[in-house]
Amino acid sequence: MGTILITGACGQLGSELTEKLRSIYGTEEVIASDIQEPPERIAEGPFKYIDVMDKDALEKAVEENDVSQIYHLAALLSAKAEQNIELGWKLNMDGLLNVLNLAKEKSLDKVFWPSSIAVFGPDAPSKRTGQNVALNPTTVYGISKMAGEQWCSYFHENFGVDVRSLRYPGLIGYKSLPGGGTTDYAVDIHYKALKNEPFSCFLDKDNALPMMYMEDAVDATIQLMQADENDIKIRTSYNLSAISFTPREIAEAITKHIPGFEISYDPDYRKKIADSWPDSIDDSAAREQWGWEHAYDLDKMVEDMLANIPNENPDLLKASEA
Repeated sequence: MGTILITGACGQLGSELTEKLRSIYGTEEVIASDIQEPPERIAEGPFKYIDVMDKDALEKAVEENDVSQIYHLAALLSAKAEQNIELGWKLNMDGLLNVLNLAKEKSLDKVFWPSSIAVFGPDAPSKRTGQNVALNPTTVYGISKMAGEQWCSYFHENFGVDVRSLRYPGLIGYKSLPGGGTTDYAVDIHYKALKNEPFSCFLDKDNALPMMYMEDAVDATIQLMQADENDIKIRTSYNLSAISFTPREIAEAITKHIPGFEISYDPDYRKKIADSWPDSIDDSAAREQWGWEHAYDLDKMVEDMLANIPNENPDLLKASEA
C-alpha cells in the first residue's frame, strides 16, 4: 500500500496512533500532520503542517506522498466547541468533507474518522445504549459528529469510499495532556494525585460515563482498519465500549495506590454535557462483526496511569500545574 496520512496527529489520540502505526508499517510510511508544533516523539518521523480546512494543502500532501489511507482526527472537542461554536462546526465539518472528497477523487484505499458518544442525546437509553437508537445531540460537537456519520455513510453508498468509524467513549492516556473534552477529568485526576494535591472535579460524584484506556482505543482503531471490508457492516460509526465509571469510583481506585487522596466536586457547564450522554454503551456489533475486545478495566488502567506518568512524562506532570 501507499503511505498513511494522519491529521490532528499532535492530539491525545493522534500522537499515540502515529507511534503505533509507525511501529507496524515503518516510520517513513506514516506521515503525521497538524497545525501545531509536534512533540519530539512525533517529529522524529515525517511531519507536515496542514490545516484540514485547506483542501489544496491536503491534496498536495496526498499527491506528493502517495497517500493511500487517511486517519482524519483533526477536530475541536466537546467543551472547546461549546466555547467557539462557529469554529467547532467549520473545523469538524469542512475538514471531514475535504477528506471524503479527496478520497473519492483520488480513489484512496481507506479513510478513518472518529465519531463519539456525543452523538447521543438525553432521550437515548442511559444504560447500554444501543447501536441504532435515535441521535439527538445537544452540543455543537455532537451535532457535528452526527452529521459526519451520515456523510461517511453517504460517501460509501454513493461513491464507494471505504470510510470506517468508531464512536469513541472518553479516552484516557498518559502520553499527552487532554485537549478540551468533557471526560478530561479522568486524565487530570491522576496528575493531581501524583502531586499529592486535592482534585476539584467539574462533574458530580455519580456522573457515570463510558471510558476507554488509550491502549484499547488505538488497538480498536487499527483492528477496524485492518478488518476485511466484507466484515464492516456499519458505515455510519460503530459503538465502542470498554469501561464505565463515576468520578467517585475512579477516586476510590486511585486511593488504593495513594492513600489520603482527596476529591471535591464543583460542577460547571460540562456537567450538563455529561448528563446528556449515556452511562454505558452496547458495542456488541463491533464485538461480533470484527472481533473487538478490550483489555483494560478500571483498576488496571489506574495502575498503569500512575506508574507511567512520573516515569515517562515528568515534563507533562510539571506542565499540568498550569
